[in-house]
Amino acid sequence: MSTIAKGGKAVYGAPLGILMLEARFPRIPGDMGNATTWPFPVLYKVVKGASPEKVVLNGAAGLLPDFLDAAADLVAQGAEAITTNCGFLALFQKELAAHVKVPVATSSLMQVPWVQATLPPGKRVGVVSVSAQSLTPAHLAAAGVPLDTPIVGTEAGREFFRVLILGEKEDMDIGLAARDILDAARALVRGHPEVGAIVLECTNMPPYAHAIRESLGIPVYDIYSLIVWLHAGLRPRDFGPPADRVTCLSLASPNGL
Repeated sequence: MSTIAKGGKAVYGAPLGILMLEARFPRIPGDMGNATTWPFPVLYKVVKGASPEKVVLNGAAGLLPDFLDAAADLVAQGAEAITTNCGFLALFQKELAAHVKVPVATSSLMQVPWVQATLPPGKRVGVVSVSAQSLTPAHLAAAGVPLDTPIVGTEAGREFFRVLILGEKEDMDIGLAARDILDAARALVRGHPEVGAIVLECTNMPPYAHAIRESLGIPVYDIYSLIVWLHAGLRPRDFGPPADRVTCLSLASPNGL
């Protein structure tokens, strides 16, 4: 057995890199920016100047070079795949993937086509976004989301949008935030009874996914489900060597080859 340890990275054991917006609101367990959310180690990189307001309300204008540099830095540290903590960064999906040349998943919205494929005829995917008004056809197209997808946002809420996007305060009333997101999900299903599953655009919404599922009784997907899937490909589960490789090969081929 070889005793040579392979080098080439600065950090080991954390193959997933997360590009973070620059914000000061609380990140509770389940939030993408809370490291305890993940059942595996991750690497974080805050992109200076990339505020939620700039990225969500202003289309991340002028920020692409900063995200490219930050993603490259994560890869240099040891990341084998890159994701982001804002669904609106779907706009940078192609550019980031081309730049860092590792798998990139910028937005939970990328799940919409997959989830749609699981639904029965007559049902469709709906989206709950932090800001439906800001989610443009360009964002949807970049993530492969049909342009007629039903979308409801939290702009009219009392807490979630005001804290996360407008930055009116650093503290957040979690109860009010939960109510804002639940109200949006209920409005989505009420206005579109054909919705058979929900994808949460915002990476701060996973803490509330369980409550939405309990309230509406339909599947709910978010950045957590996307990234757990992505990580599963980076580190497939090792089930150990087969008990009898010859038997396995024999079963795979009638000639035992």
